[in-house]
Amino acid sequence: MAAPAAGEYFSIGSCVSCLTCLGQRLQGEVIAFDYHTKMLTLKCAPSSGKPNLSDVVLVNLAYVSEVNIVCDRTATPPPLASLNFNKLANRARAEKEDKLSQAYAISAGVSAEGQQLFQTIHKTIKDCKWQEKNIVVMDEVVISPPYRVDNCRGKEGSALSHVRKIVEKHFRDLENQKSVQRSQAQQTQKDSALSATVQEQVVKLHLADDDPSDSSSFSVTYHHVLDTSWSCHLKNK
Repeated sequence: MAAPAAGEYFSIGSCVSCLTCLGQRLQGEVIAFDYHTKMLTLKCAPSSGKPNLSDVVLVNLAYVSEVNIVCDRTATPPPLASLNFNKLANRARAEKEDKLSQAYAISAGVSAEGQQLFQTIHKTIKDCKWQEKNIVVMDEVVISPPYRVDNCRGKEGSALSHVRKIVEKHFRDLENQKSVQRSQAQQTQKDSALSATVQEQVVKLHLADDDPSDSSSFSVTYHHVLDTSWSCHLKNK
C-alpha cells in the first residue's frame, strides 16, 4: 500500500516500511505521527537482539524516498501507558546535576584521573559531589588530589573502608588496561620488525639470484600470511 495522501494520517498500530535517503530500510509499528512536522515514530525490532526490548525510531519523512503501509490497522488503538512523571522528573534532574558536576570539574581544572575516579564512584554511590578539587562522598569521605587510596580521609569505619576499596579497584583496573595496551603495542612492533627483517632477507636473496657466477642461487617469491608471518617459496633455477 502507498503512503497516505496529503491531509491523511498514519493509523496508530499500523506496520509501516520506509526507505530513507541514505538507503536504509526501516520497518515497524506506528506509535506516533505528527502531520505538521511529518515526524513518524516507529517501534522496531530490537537491535540488541533482546526480545523484551524494542528500538524506537523517529523518522523525518522529508528525508524518506519511499513509504509503504505493510499492514493497516483500523481498530481503536489501545490506551497509552501511564507515565510516572515524578520518576521522569527525578531522572531528568539527576542527569542535569551529573552534567553540571562534570562541567564544574572541567572548569575547576580537575585532572582527567580525578574525573574518571569521580564517575567510577558515582556509579556505585550517588551521594558524591565536588568540593573545589576534592571529591566528597556521603559527606563522610574526602578524596584529595592525586586521588589515590592514601588521599582518602574520613572517620574510620565502613564508609571510608568501602570508598578506599573502590579507589583501589579503579586504579588497579586502569593499570591492567594500560598493561594490555602496552602488550598489544609491543606485539605490533614485533610484527613490524619481523616483516622488515623478512623483506631484507628477500632482497638479499634476489641480489644473489642476479649474480650469474653463483650457480646455486635461488629465485624467491614471498607473500604475507594473516598480517603476522611471512612465508617464502624457493625454487631451483
